[in-house]
Amino acid sequence: MNPFIRNDQYNFIQEQTQLLVNGHASVQDNGVLDALNSHSAEKVYKLFTDLTVEQTEVLEPILKVKNKEQAERFLSQIKPYLVSFKPVKEQSIKKLFPKVKKLKTPLMENVKWKEISYLGWDDPGTQKKYILAYFNNRLTGLQGSFKPSNKKGYCALCHKQEDVGMFMTEMKGSVQGTFVKRGNYICKDSEECNRNITSLDKLHDFIWLMLFNK
Repeated sequence: MNPFIRNDQYNFIQEQTQLLVNGHASVQDNGVLDALNSHSAEKVYKLFTDLTVEQTEVLEPILKVKNKEQAERFLSQIKPYLVSFKPVKEQSIKKLFPKVKKLKTPLMENVKWKEISYLGWDDPGTQKKYILAYFNNRLTGLQGSFKPSNKKGYCALCHKQEDVGMFMTEMKGSVQGTFVKRGNYICKDSEECNRNITSLDKLHDFIWLMLFNK
């Protein structure tokens, strides 16, 4: 069977298993616990459209998750079905940022493609952050200045509370000779952000706001 679970969906499933572990550790009523498992399974199934019988069977063991060991076993069983973020070559990245001279790209051999919803990296020398993501099925690049806030806040991409910084873009405005700046707080650590993302909605909203909301 082909992989069918995106990174953000896996993170959501992982979040649900933790809720189940916590619920079974604190609630004694079997009826409530059965309902909790059924509710979590229903939310997981709704992540996908047109699940096949085989795919449903892969996800079904969440109905039996009660403790940490069972959660870990279930997550390890579904991990082989993770869909890889389509690997990007260095030359393709440079084409997305043609005006950036001496663009520093990440070491591709170090990227865990199955564990990301976007590729993000920093260039400390220029205080820039770069983001690559698929938007409307097309590889899209964002670049902006990045200033760490040195405090925790909610990230616009993963919507979790982490160490964040202000990501700021500057684009030509609709009136000739004008420029428009847009910014929002996002995770300082892109790898941690990718581990937190449980939906692509916020990521896509962010890209649309930064690039297309003129």
